Amino acid sequence: MRLRTRLRTLDLLERIALGCLTVLVAAALAGFACGAGESAALIVGPRLAPPSAQWPFGTDHLGRSMLPRVLAGIGTTLLLSTIAVLVTAALSTLLGIVAGYRGGWLGELVLRLADVLSAFPTIVLAILVAAILGPGQTTTMSSIVLVTIPLMTRLVRTAARTVAQREYVTSALISGAGWPRILTRHVLPGVAGTVVVQATYALSVGILVEGGLGFLGFGVQPPQSSLGVLIQQGGIYLLAAPWLLVVPGIVLVVAILAINVLGDGLRDRLEPREPRSLA
Repeated sequence: MRLRTRLRTLDLLERIALGCLTVLVAAALAGFACGAGESAALIVGPRLAPPSAQWPFGTDHLGRSMLPRVLAGIGTTLLLSTIAVLVTAALSTLLGIVAGYRGGWLGELVLRLADVLSAFPTIVLAILVAAILGPGQTTTMSSIVLVTIPLMTRLVRTAARTVAQREYVTSALISGAGWPRILTRHVLPGVAGTVVVQATYALSVGILVEGGLGFLGFGVQPPQSSLGVLIQQGGIYLLAAPWLLVVPGIVLVVAILAINVLGDGLRDRLEPREPRSLA
């Protein structure tokens, strides 16, 4: 009953975004359940066959059906991005609330570290991580964390400073509560909305970073599939078989747009802005 009530509060665009994201998650689960991937058993048709009733997404340069490969790619991209964003949320929350509440040299140190990471362009930072760790899933997740953690940490710090000035935090401090208890019982719940909203944006950035790394060859490595890997492989046959690039590209764009739309909706509900007078 509560779920129906909450769904009714969504506007049309948010419902479409939620539907698209649900389809993508279901496709990812189907890919994992069926064991879709790079198996030789996927070679079912002629090379570079266009989309048809028999092969909905066509076949690749080896005659493999693109449908199971796309399902596997969606699952890999969503899984890696989600894990990385969860790590980012945990680290940003810890650093942000400590820096926002305690301040001083610790807060300045956190801000300066965030500045250093923000100074690197995303692709340069990803290539640097790949040079240290080598291409693969670890590089993808590490790059997503390093790209998304600076902004989230800054926003959580700002939210924590605002919460720290509220009366109930002052009352807890006067009553003799230690700062670890204040952080966990009062400050952390106060910044939870900010963390959730920024995590949705970080997830869309993570998907984009995975796609970029896969396209450059620094992300997930064959025989595993990801949306970035499929786009990179499809680019080779762009003129002969454009569907190899178009299908994973559309999926990537839809995933990013859907997550951003839902993130905007969460921001409006969890972080409402007070109307300002023009006078």
